[in-house]
Amino acid sequence: MPRPRKCRKICCLPKTKGFNPIACERLKSPVSLTVDEYEAIRLIDKEGLSQEECSLKMEVARTTVQQIYTQARQKIAEALVDERPLRISGGDYRLCDGNPHTNGCACCKHKKVKCEQETE
Repeated sequence: MPRPRKCRKICCLPKTKGFNPIACERLKSPVSLTVDEYEAIRLIDKEGLSQEECSLKMEVARTTVQQIYTQARQKIAEALVDERPLRISGGDYRLCDGNPHTNGCACCKHKKVKCEQETE
């Protein structure tokens, strides 16, 4: 029996739920990026954190972050190269409580919530 998936801690939800290609001649099926994959991309590529630092923020193992990050990059590449819409939703995550003493982000003011555990 596999081990249950651990919720990934995220700082905040994405500001948008997706992106569409500008010149899309026909409607193509969207690529689905989970919220935890979005967070890994945000922390590593935008914030410039290492995978180790990202794993501490998301409260998961570095190898888990590496898997999440690899999957996210593959999905983004697929959406860009194949001119497909990108949707951001689902995943196993919980919002940061904003308390720096509990490994929370000092910059956010979110209240702790239970794991969303959305799967598609």
